[in-house]
Amino acid sequence: MERFTDKQKKELRQIGISLVLFVILMVAEHAGLFPDTQTGTVILFLLYLVPYFIVGHDVVRKCLIGIKNRQLFDESFLMTVATIGAFGCKEFGEAVAVMLFYQVGEFFQGYAVGKSRGSIADLMSMAPDFANREAEDGAVEVIDPDDIEEGDILVIKPGEKVPTDGTVIEGSGLVNTSALTGESLPRPVSEGEQVISGCINGETMLRIRADKEFNDCTVSQILELVEDASSRKSVTENFITRFAHYYTPAVVIAAVVLAFLPPLVSGHFAAEFGKWVLRACTFLVISCPCALVISVPLAFFGGIGAASSKGVLVKGSNYLELLSNLDTVVSDKTGTLTEGRFRVAMVEAAEGHDTDEIIRLAAAAEAGSTHPIAAAIVEACEKPIPQSKIKDVRNAAGKGITAKAGRDTITVGNRGFFDEEGIELPEIVADVSGTNCYVAKNGRYIGTIIVADVPKKGVREAIRGMMDAGVKSVMMLTGDSGKVASAVAAELGITDYRAELLPQDKVSVVEALLDDLRSKAGTGETADKRRGRLAFIGDGINDAPVLSVADVGIAMGSLGSDAAIEAADVVIMDDDLGKIPAVMGIARKTLGISKQNIAFALFVKFSCLILGALGIANMWIAVFADVGVAVICILNSMRMLQK
Repeated sequence: MERFTDKQKKELRQIGISLVLFVILMVAEHAGLFPDTQTGTVILFLLYLVPYFIVGHDVVRKCLIGIKNRQLFDESFLMTVATIGAFGCKEFGEAVAVMLFYQVGEFFQGYAVGKSRGSIADLMSMAPDFANREAEDGAVEVIDPDDIEEGDILVIKPGEKVPTDGTVIEGSGLVNTSALTGESLPRPVSEGEQVISGCINGETMLRIRADKEFNDCTVSQILELVEDASSRKSVTENFITRFAHYYTPAVVIAAVVLAFLPPLVSGHFAAEFGKWVLRACTFLVISCPCALVISVPLAFFGGIGAASSKGVLVKGSNYLELLSNLDTVVSDKTGTLTEGRFRVAMVEAAEGHDTDEIIRLAAAAEAGSTHPIAAAIVEACEKPIPQSKIKDVRNAAGKGITAKAGRDTITVGNRGFFDEEGIELPEIVADVSGTNCYVAKNGRYIGTIIVADVPKKGVREAIRGMMDAGVKSVMMLTGDSGKVASAVAAELGITDYRAELLPQDKVSVVEALLDDLRSKAGTGETADKRRGRLAFIGDGINDAPVLSVADVGIAMGSLGSDAAIEAADVVIMDDDLGKIPAVMGIARKTLGISKQNIAFALFVKFSCLILGALGIANMWIAVFADVGVAVICILNSMRMLQK
């Protein structure tokens, strides 16, 4: 991104030219080069109009358009009326100075907004410009991504963006997912694996089969999410919008009263009118609300951009504000805190046998099964027995399996299956949470394989980070047994959990927790604003009802799960729970900056308004109260853009 856009360069030139002319005229005026006559005053007036219109023609034009459209009360109207009033009072230099420094403030505002948009430029740049579609005869044509149809064969050359979600049918290599996840490490992909739109292909060519049209793919949904985020305003932003709606007309009316009432009351209207008009113009300049109207939304927009750069999509500034006040975090277990797939957690061998033998024999029996537990056992076997040696496989659904490997009969199953087979088992085999798969050879027990859904890497640290960030309670909800839930909770450092829950039970638990938070906040109109907030973390598919009930629904995006993006308020694109404490920090910094801006701007403006009405504040103080305060607040908001 260039430092300045063409529009900003043009604005800088206009400001620079106007500033030079303004300084020359000020020096000439104070040097007495213009006689204090009617002719000299007219010449000076006309000369001051040159820098005024060079720098302020856009403001005057917007004011006239607003008057035409009956939309008077905005910054352009206030600035135009105030400067025309200053010209009418023969304060030519101050009139030009007000317009000049107002445009300086507008330039800072435009630059800050542009930089804030640049903070999510990487995310927005995920959209591909083209796609290479392969025809039936092997020819490759370049098409618009919108023309991609499900089932199309696409060719992704090295360095090109993946145009839509698809499955690799030829080739293998690395894809860069940093725009989606914020992580710099590339992700390996090979034949049969899915690739997500928006990723950048590495150094080898890939052929993929399009699983979705472009409008339905991950990139399209993410871009829509980011574009819609600005429409979901926070409580703070809504306050500023309502405040400006009533504030601006009120100060215009007050300025009119200030210009006409005191000279009428004094009885010397003609003599006093010019002095009070100048005070009214000063009052109008001071009252301009741009410091609040721009800096607060800019802070929230910067906060959303900062979260996006970490691979966390926040659907609106209202959710960012809620994240700053999290009290309770409730999480699903399977697929959120744990891997969501079975793995061999432990192998216990009977006397005279070793673990490798047990895994090898069990894998031989389970090789033909599609059950997740069987797949975990087969995956754990490094030296499988050739399938040609396996025969007479007998599968008892939900219980176990038997097979012959050479001369040996292998039995794998649960305790009930072994009882049916008449195979004796020891009373206590292992004190490890998970599913016990007993293994026997030729009718004699030789060992136990414990298969479990293991916790994700870094989850324990993430939970500790949430607690350090101010979360008072973390709870786990699961449909698994109490024994499994207890073991996982203990391993992750979670003290509160609920087990053996159906989806509707999870909703009831979350609703009860929300009621508890409301009761702690007390009663009254502000009770809901005072209470702590509850976030639910889920996979966005089975947990959709709970995600909608919670104050903030956080979905594990799994590199672009459709249901996660649609159901949740916040989407973590790479499933890293460790990013939640970081986003909480961003949210609190955003809210802190917006409150600082509100307090500072209101204090300075109301102080200067009183001084202006009393005639103590002149136009230069008015310029500071308007432009100076706006620039300070905008610079404060730009702290959100720091990486």
